[in-house]
Amino acid sequence: MQIRNSIHRWGAVSMLLHWAIVLLLGWLAWLGLTMVDMPPTPAKINAYALHKSLGLTLLGLVSLRLLWRLFAGAPKPVPGTPGWQERIASITHWMLYVLMFAIPISGWVFNSASGYPLQWFKQFNLPAIAGRSEDLSATAIQVHEYGFWLLLLLVLAHAGAAFYHHLFQGDDTLRRMLPSWRRADTPATTPEN
Repeated sequence: MQIRNSIHRWGAVSMLLHWAIVLLLGWLAWLGLTMVDMPPTPAKINAYALHKSLGLTLLGLVSLRLLWRLFAGAPKPVPGTPGWQERIASITHWMLYVLMFAIPISGWVFNSASGYPLQWFKQFNLPAIAGRSEDLSATAIQVHEYGFWLLLLLVLAHAGAAFYHHLFQGDDTLRRMLPSWRRADTPATTPEN
């Protein structure tokens, strides 16, 4: 399997980062939605601390993913993809990046403006990135929550488009983000009748 992206497929690094981020987003979403209804116990405090640590990890992984994409490029659209679909896919990808930065940063701002300490997996403290402010705290938590719901909609649209291409158009849009043991840079072939 190739390490870097080619004109036909995503490489191993992009795939690893993509699927790690997908799993991490799922865990963060589940944890974020369940922790708010927990009774006020040490378990709730631990759930919030884990959510914050995972959010910071997401911020790091998304930063790496974006840097890798800028370095390694991206595959060209699957042949035959209409221009309007290419534009929508590009806009969706960049909106996903914006939200995956905005959500953890807004969480960090909320944490800072509320005066809470921030640790990464109890290993080290991170500095506050804003002064204490009730107004800023309220704005940041709204950005965090509404950003999550918008991200969820975009992720569902992104996955739905990939499955649409796979199931109804029979192209390689989905397959090229999955591991393959074909020779690198070889586009998938369709069986001849």
